[in-house]
Amino acid sequence: MSSPQIHPSAVIEEGAVIGPDCVIGPFCWVGPHVILGARVSLSSHVVVTGETRIGDDTQIFSFASIGEVPQDKKFKGEATRLEIGQRNRIREHVTMNTGTDGGGGVTKIGDDGLFMAGCHIAHDAILGDRVIVVNNSAVAGHCIIEDDVIIGGLSGIHQFVRIGKGAIIGAVTMVTNDVIPHGLVQGPRGELDGLNLVGLKRAGVARADITALRAAFQMLKQGDGSFQDRARRLGEESDSVYIDDLVAFVLGDTDRQFLTPK
Repeated sequence: MSSPQIHPSAVIEEGAVIGPDCVIGPFCWVGPHVILGARVSLSSHVVVTGETRIGDDTQIFSFASIGEVPQDKKFKGEATRLEIGQRNRIREHVTMNTGTDGGGGVTKIGDDGLFMAGCHIAHDAILGDRVIVVNNSAVAGHCIIEDDVIIGGLSGIHQFVRIGKGAIIGAVTMVTNDVIPHGLVQGPRGELDGLNLVGLKRAGVARADITALRAAFQMLKQGDGSFQDRARRLGEESDSVYIDDLVAFVLGDTDRQFLTPK
C-alpha cells in the first residue's frame, strides 16, 4: 500500500478522503465531501464533487463531471449523495448527478459498469452491476436499471422506467415504459421485439432456461387476459428461476406501464 499520486495542478479540497494508490491527474478537482476508494484513477480535468463515494479500482477519464447537483428545478440544495461501486470505467464527458430529497436522496451505481463517452446518469437513478451505457445515451431520474443491462448509443430512458436484468436496448431508441428481464427493445420509439438471446448465451444460461424464456415470451405476447394476468399464470406453470425473476419484475411496483410484445 502506498500514498496516492496527485499531480501538482490538481485541487484536492480539505476534507476529501483519498484512498491508497489513487492516481489523480492534471487539473482535476476533488471536492471536500468526496471519498475515493483504493486505486481510483482520475485522468486530467476530472471534476468529482458533492457527497460522492467512489469504490476501489474505478477509472474516470478526462472531462467527466461526477457528483454535481441534480438537473431538477425542485432541488433546493438539500444534502444528497452519489454512490459508485467498484471497478467501474467512466469515460470522457460522462455526467452523474447526486439524488434529490423527493427521490430517496441517492443516485447509486453498482460494480463493474462501463459508462461510455458523453452518457448521463440522472438524479435518483439506481443501476445494478455490469451495466453498459453506450456513447451519448441518457438515463433519466428515478430509473431502475438492473444487472447486466446494455443501453445502446444515442438512446434515452424515460424517468421512472425500470429495465429488467439482462435486457438490451438498441441504438437510437427512446424507452418510455418498463422492459421485462432479458427483453430486446429497439426502434425510434422502443418496442419489445424479442429476447436478448445473444446476452443469455454469452452468460452461459442453460438451453432449458432459454427455451422456457422463449415460451414465456410467446405466452406474454399471445395469451388471454392482461399482461399482468399472463405473467401470473407463467409463475404458476414454470419452475425456472428466470421465469420467477420475470414474473416478480412484471408484478412489482412501478410508476410506468410496460413495453409489451408486438
